[in-house]
Amino acid sequence: MVGEMHCNELGSLSIGSSPVRRPHHYGDGMPADVTVADVESALRGVVDPELGADVVDLGMVSNISISDGVATVGIALTIAACPMRDQIEGDVIRKVTAIPGIERTEVTVTAMTERQRSELMSVARRMARENSASTMVNPLTRVIAIGSGKGGVGKSSITVNLAIALRSAGFEVGLLDADIWGFSIPRMLGLNTRLEADDDRKILPGLAGGIHVVSTGLLMDDEETALMWRGLMLSKAVEQFLHDVAWPADLDYLLIDMPPGTGDVQMALARLLPQAEMVVVTTPQKAAQKVAARVADMARRSFLPVVGIIENMSGFTADDGTHYELFGSGGGTELAADLGVPLIGQIPLDPLVVGGGDEGKPVVEAHPDSPSGSALMAVAARLVELVPPAADETCTARIAVLMDQLESAKQ
Repeated sequence: MVGEMHCNELGSLSIGSSPVRRPHHYGDGMPADVTVADVESALRGVVDPELGADVVDLGMVSNISISDGVATVGIALTIAACPMRDQIEGDVIRKVTAIPGIERTEVTVTAMTERQRSELMSVARRMARENSASTMVNPLTRVIAIGSGKGGVGKSSITVNLAIALRSAGFEVGLLDADIWGFSIPRMLGLNTRLEADDDRKILPGLAGGIHVVSTGLLMDDEETALMWRGLMLSKAVEQFLHDVAWPADLDYLLIDMPPGTGDVQMALARLLPQAEMVVVTTPQKAAQKVAARVADMARRSFLPVVGIIENMSGFTADDGTHYELFGSGGGTELAADLGVPLIGQIPLDPLVVGGGDEGKPVVEAHPDSPSGSALMAVAARLVELVPPAADETCTARIAVLMDQLESAKQ
């Protein structure tokens, strides 16, 4: 399990008192050496939410050093009291510690000088002029991919119920059904409308209970029609769902229901949304745990931090109170310990989940006080703790206003 985060003002921040353990099954083995270039590549996935650019290009990385599996990263923030400090530090830690061979990441924070702030804003303005937004997803939106090693573990049901739980907690939520072949999100949400375009020829997401939804299922005439697409078409579909969909600018969370496995869609997501993070769904048995570990391996090789593990189908309790572990036990706990990430929650087997999905009435909405409904609500709350929403006001927004005022005063 990951320990608590500790930080001091303009000091350092690291993960816990004990190192994050790495799995013993990383492909052909651990790399002998992690380079500064490896860390820098990972840091390109840490995006300043206000400027929409990574901390490397913005010149916010003051130094990088590696010693005995410990990476030390210096981050220069525009102001010491930056409201986004915790988010940026947390993102740095998750991205860098995701590199195989890095056991712990420490972040040293300093405040920029006036000259450095001026240079940062110049870079930001130049990049804004030269580069259009890579996707229609606001950099302030927290992107969480829900993945699994194989089908049949209840990944889509969990994604739908988490989206509803987050929405009921007051967050603006988007849901992208990236399981292009096996789309099931529309049925689970009771959504049967077709996707339409706005005046700018951008796709408008469907709406289900206030959740903004995009799925290939909303493009098809019926659920029985097979999509016979090859790998390139799959990645292009994901690309279009990110480039050509008018995702609301005020989304707090975008949940992505991933296809099972480690294929083209997963690699496209890592390339298109470097700020994305992953939650892995497994079931308790050993075989499912080992397959799920491959997804975590793929995520970390693609610099997608694994936020935590959800164990689904975690036992069944009969009406007389007798508990049955129909699919074994301990798989989620072991996988979380092996990866050094939290076990976010354990969802029991519950017929209400199946029925709710078939009828378009997810369990957290129809039966929030049921064992599975309560467990899923608790998972959503834990997810918010691990990946908190971005602050409304960022440090770069403050400094941008300040710099504009200074420039106006010179004229």
